[in-house]
Amino acid sequence: MKIEHITDYTVLNNGVRMPWLGLGVFQVEDGQEVIQSVRHALEVGYRSIDTAAGYRNETGVGAAIKECGIPREELFITTKLANSDQGYESTLRAFEESRRKLDLDYIDLYLIHWPGKDKYKETWKAFEKLHKEGYIRAIGVSNFKIHHLESLKQESNTIPAVNQVEYHPLLNQKELLQYCKAEGIQLEAWSPIMKGNLDLPQITEIANKYGKTPAQIVLRWDLQHGVVTIPKSVRKERILENANIFDFALSEEDMNAIDSMNKDYRFGPDPDELLF
Repeated sequence: MKIEHITDYTVLNNGVRMPWLGLGVFQVEDGQEVIQSVRHALEVGYRSIDTAAGYRNETGVGAAIKECGIPREELFITTKLANSDQGYESTLRAFEESRRKLDLDYIDLYLIHWPGKDKYKETWKAFEKLHKEGYIRAIGVSNFKIHHLESLKQESNTIPAVNQVEYHPLLNQKELLQYCKAEGIQLEAWSPIMKGNLDLPQITEIANKYGKTPAQIVLRWDLQHGVVTIPKSVRKERILENANIFDFALSEEDMNAIDSMNKDYRFGPDPDELLF
């Protein structure tokens, strides 16, 4: 798989194009901080921005989009449903609220943020309605395990376009990745650079070999596994660094070495334990 430019994209199961690289804005403060972060990313060449109702910064993301001068159709904007809004009618209301805050006519990708216990099937029906009506270009899920996806599949006509999950060298989710590829679901990595916990000898060694930073090595590893990646940063130089991953490729040997680091270790919650 050749991914050689920041504008390169994957094609989702409904034909929508999604950039391989995006900016995540988890824990970025609404107002000037998130506006500046999005502005820097767009200036560098990012075209995909990932937010969520739960991040409480959709308004700032919307403001940055409005002032950037880039045609709307060139941007790919993702947001997510808050856990407290799951359910059919509440999802419809929450989506309108997100759309109002972002000040957009449509959203490119809308995700169920966490599966929770059992409301996600009802929520998904609302997602299908919004998609059918043209308010969302693609619908997907986040933090879904194989059993959640199988359960949804049995009661739905629409296969999720994307599953955004915690994914990094210490949690490479090999079975889930294989399952999603077989089902035509694009896997997307949140927390790809492990909340900055990159001081690992194996990664450092490979970084030195390629003349790259540990973060760039891990992000490139994502892409070569066919995983969309959305590193978060508020600093312009780090946003630029994270984008500088298209001028090299990891060897099969180095890909395998990073794969072998897996410990099934999560920095975030286990989806089976975050029940609501």
